Amino acid sequence: MAHLAFEEAFAFPKPVELSGTDDLAYMTPRARNEQSIDSPSWMKRISNLWCTENIKIVRRVIVSVVGATVLLIGVALLVLPGPAFIVIPVGLAILATEYAWARRWLKRVRQMATNVVSSRNNMPRGDTRT
Repeated sequence: MAHLAFEEAFAFPKPVELSGTDDLAYMTPRARNEQSIDSPSWMKRISNLWCTENIKIVRRVIVSVVGATVLLIGVALLVLPGPAFIVIPVGLAILATEYAWARRWLKRVRQMATNVVSSRNNMPRGDTRT
C-alpha cells in the first residue's frame, strides 16, 4: 500500500484538457508548504526570523564570544609581555553587559585597583618598596 502511494506522489502529472482549446496542459499539485510570493505568509516568516527574542540571543552570543576572547587574551598577557591589567578589565566590562557574575568580578577588580592606587599614594616618598 505504501509503495502505491509513493508511485502516485511521484508519477508524471496527468494531462488535463483546457476548456476552449484543443491543447493539453499538465497540472501539478502545489506542495503544502509552497507559498506564492503574493501571499503575506512570507512576510510573517521573515518578521518571525527577526523577532526580538532571536536578536537577544544573537547579541548575547556575540557579547559572550568577544568578551571571553578579550578576557582570555588578558589572562595570556599575564605571562606574555603586554598590558594584562588593562585588557582583563576590558574583557570583564564586555561580559558585564550580559552577565551578573562578570559585574561582580569587575567590581572586585575595580576595588583591587583602587586599593593599589591609594596604597601607592599613601607611601612616603623615601620608601623604595614597590
